[in-house]
Amino acid sequence: MVNADLTEFEGRLLKWISSSDFVGVAWSTKRAAEAFKVSEKEVYDALAALSFKARDSIQIFYDDGAIRIVADDN
Repeated sequence: MVNADLTEFEGRLLKWISSSDFVGVAWSTKRAAEAFKVSEKEVYDALAALSFKARDSIQIFYDDGAIRIVADDN
């Protein structure tokens, strides 16, 4: 279950990650920042918050030279 204390941006980011393939396609903070029209720092801050607030719904790992992320927003 996802924590109800997510900010609006954290919730949108979690939903975007869960509907995308960031295992087969490497994660790009720069592309995420551009997609959401926020700074890269805001994306990093939101990912850090999600890893705590929604720790049972997101997995962030490193594979084959890149960051991979998988999430479930349910």
